[in-house]
Amino acid sequence: MRAQIENDDGKKTDVLTMGPICIANDFKRKGLGKMLLDYSLEKAAEIGFGAVLIEGNIAFYGKSGFDYAKKFGISYNDLAKNADTPFFLCKELKTGYLRNAHGVYRTPKAYFIEDSDVEEFDKTFVPKEKLKLAGQIF
Repeated sequence: MRAQIENDDGKKTDVLTMGPICIANDFKRKGLGKMLLDYSLEKAAEIGFGAVLIEGNIAFYGKSGFDYAKKFGISYNDLAKNADTPFFLCKELKTGYLRNAHGVYRTPKAYFIEDSDVEEFDKTFVPKEKLKLAGQIF
């Protein structure tokens, strides 16, 4: 999904956001998640995106070249610039693309939906136990 960084100088930098990557249990630990991620990044670069910002676990995404967004001077939503955000990651698809993009990333509004809509949608699936895994925000 298209997203933006609201730069400190008032300009905006277009970026891509995506995720999470999900692999069915029977297919986990076979490298398929990394293959899917790397393929997606390759396609994003081909269509012209300069950078990808995501929320995720550095242990997984770091293997595909992601680093902490804070190192690029990008803070997360309304959190303080010095807030600890180990879940907020970035990868440049074009070297130097984020050189002047110091500012705040805003999660696209389309990611926010009403809890009641989520509950109705979830009813269409077989019930499962919700797990909280490392790197998961909520």
